[in-house]
Order: sequence, then structure tokens, then C-alpha cells
Amino acid sequence: MATQTRTRNTQATRNKRSEAAQDEARGSDGRFKKSGFSIEGKGAVIGAAAAGLAVGLAANVARKLAVQSPTILSGEWDQALANEHKLTLKVFDAIEATSEAHPTKRAALLMNLKHMLAKHALEEENTIYPALREAGEIEAADELNKDHGYVKQYLYELTETPKDSPAWIAKVRQFRSDIEKHMREEETTLFPRLRAKLSAEKNKELTVARNKEGLKLA
Repeated sequence: MATQTRTRNTQATRNKRSEAAQDEARGSDGRFKKSGFSIEGKGAVIGAAAAGLAVGLAANVARKLAVQSPTILSGEWDQALANEHKLTLKVFDAIEATSEAHPTKRAALLMNLKHMLAKHALEEENTIYPALREAGEIEAADELNKDHGYVKQYLYELTETPKDSPAWIAKVRQFRSDIEKHMREEETTLFPRLRAKLSAEKNKELTVARNKEGLKLA
């Protein structure tokens, strides 16, 4: 009998502890809490995180549109690309205005140049050059693509060369000379020829496609 009494007392103690633990786990409204946060509290945190993500995505889209807008607003695809050429040459002007005493500024301008040329190359290689091939300008499209390979080589060499070296600015000037020839051929010969071969609808489609590609790296 004594053993049965002790067993019942032990079970009663456990039940009381369980009830106390449940009371502690409940909030003032009687609902359970988890890991120190009520279910409603956790939902609020998740909601705030989702709202923050939405704001961040919206800001990123706005930034991309701001970067791409100068060329989007330029008009048709050929006008937009010509405008990007002009903006690129302005960066070259800024670089050439620096001296060996400003290696940090040169490095920053080079980073800007890399980004501009990468975006521009993506637009041309994914939309304009394929259109040239479809229009029968296969050799011309291949040559333009080959030129882009040399652009990447120049950018690599300028990255690796000390910015306070006389060789660095000499390489910049050589690069500019070569890229200006590439730009002139596109603007004065190949792009007008392609535009003339395409219908008004096809030119419009090419403009839209170019803008979409540009936004990827804007």
C-alpha cells in the first residue's frame, strides 16, 4: 500500500510540473509561444523580412532602369549603341586626364570602363551580331566578335599593369585607338546596312531585345 501511495504522489507531482510548464509556455492571451517568440511575433518577423526583400528588389530594378535609361531614351537600337560609344569615349577622356600620381582614380575609372564595355558587349553579341548573321553579314559579325575578344585582352592587361606606370597610359591610348576604329565601322557602315535590310517591325524588335540584354548588367 505504501508503494502504491508513493507512486500516486509521484505521478501527481509530474502532472503538476507538466501543467506549470504549459502555463509558462503560454502567453498572456493563453496562446503557446515557441523559442521565446509567440506565433504572431514570428509571423511579424517573417512579414517584415518579406517586405524588406520586396523593397530591395524594387530598388535594384530602379537602379537598373536608371543606368540603362540614357540609352533606352536614345531611340532605336543603332542610336542607343552610338550613344553608348560616346559615353565610353568620355570615360577614356577622364582616364587620359589622370597622371601617374593618381593610381587609385585610374583603377576606379578602369572599373567603370569594364562595366560599360561588358554591358555594351552583351547587348551587341546577344542581339545585333546574330541579326547581322541572319541578314547575310556573317563575316562582318565574326570580325566584330573577334574585336570584342581583343577588348577583353586590353582590359586584362590594363588590370594587371601598375596604374602608376608609363606603360599603363600608353596601353590605354592604344586601346582607345583600336576601339574607336571598331566603333566607326559599326556606326558608319555595318549598323546602317543592317538597319536598311530590316523591316520597321524587325528594327523595333531589335531595339526591345537590346534593351533587355542591357538591363541584365545595368
